[in-house]
Amino acid sequence: MTPAGGRGHAVLSASSSKQWLNCTPSARLREQFPEETSAAAEEGTLAHRFCELKLRKLFLEPGMPEKTYRAELNRLRKEGHYSPEMDRFTDEYTAYVQQIAYGYPAAPYIAVEKRVDYSHVAPEGFGTADCIILYGTELHVADFKYGRGVRVSAEGNSQMALYALGALRAYGMAYPVEKVCLHIVQPRIGNFSAWATTARDLETWAETVVKPAAGKAFAGEGEFRQGKWCDDCFCCIAGTCRARAEANAPVLKAQVDPATGKMREEATLTGKEIGELLPLLAMAEPWIRKVKKAAMAKLLAGEEIPGWKLVEGRSSRELTDVKAAYAALVKAGYKKAMFYEQVPLPLTQAEKLITKEDYDAVLAPYVRKPKGAPALAPEGDRRPQYEPDSTPEEDFGGENTYREENAIC
Repeated sequence: MTPAGGRGHAVLSASSSKQWLNCTPSARLREQFPEETSAAAEEGTLAHRFCELKLRKLFLEPGMPEKTYRAELNRLRKEGHYSPEMDRFTDEYTAYVQQIAYGYPAAPYIAVEKRVDYSHVAPEGFGTADCIILYGTELHVADFKYGRGVRVSAEGNSQMALYALGALRAYGMAYPVEKVCLHIVQPRIGNFSAWATTARDLETWAETVVKPAAGKAFAGEGEFRQGKWCDDCFCCIAGTCRARAEANAPVLKAQVDPATGKMREEATLTGKEIGELLPLLAMAEPWIRKVKKAAMAKLLAGEEIPGWKLVEGRSSRELTDVKAAYAALVKAGYKKAMFYEQVPLPLTQAEKLITKEDYDAVLAPYVRKPKGAPALAPEGDRRPQYEPDSTPEEDFGGENTYREENAIC
């Protein structure tokens, strides 16, 4: 529902809070650009509607007739972005909420898709919390994430913290909340993150961090600052921001060999230099991609970028009518089997075609998650350090150890 004033989203929205808390002028900048949607966003919206229906049936309207519930489910399943795996993943979210609720000796208070107001700490601030659970002195705020891209953590999550502040304002008189638990449920990548804090600490954060930043953000004041929020929050000028250019260009320039004009080779850098460079490149790499995307958009729109132009990229030949072409070859005497092969679908595509019941009963016994390839991460990353299954010595040693006297040259 769009609030009075006609705007469906707050200037200081909770979902973009990571950005405006760190880069305050960006909040007003968003108003200059039209809101964009995507297939992924529409898919996520549909998944949230499934979550809402399932929680309503379970907690808010337990007397809902099964026929009514099934009819609503079937209506949602006819939406364009539906796939059977959506049922399975929204069931996992429902089960997660159940686990919290059923952990209390009596039924807690539960609100689903609840609009919360945190305008007491951020001007005109409001948002919609997926699920709020209250019992005694405890408050839980759960958020369902259907994306499989960026892994979201509940720890220190400003979006969830603002929802919690709104819930404290709405229910604080009835529930003397002391403990606040924030939950992120991201089932498509197996991410179930929880973090506990206190109402007192949350309110201190609101006074010392949120209020000062929100005041500047609402007024469009402050300095542009680069950080992970540039890309995590889908900033509208991520590729054309001057502050990012001023932060990243010197980093890249410093790695250019003045004698050759080319980037320095990795081999000429020490381990210490590489370690110092990596966090800077972590900011520069996504910025470079966004700059290229912005350049492409400007050129396609007819704008001029001195020194650059659009050219036709590589393309591959294709058949105008595959079935007719191969039918003609078969008619010419070739065997049909020569042109067709039966290949199983990738697991992610197969999951979309089957029901939760068949996934659990039929497919799950065959599913395994192999060890991932090593990936660079900052030392403070919560994931355990990568341990290879074998050492280079084990791979190439033993009886097959290379010996100089055995070399043939």
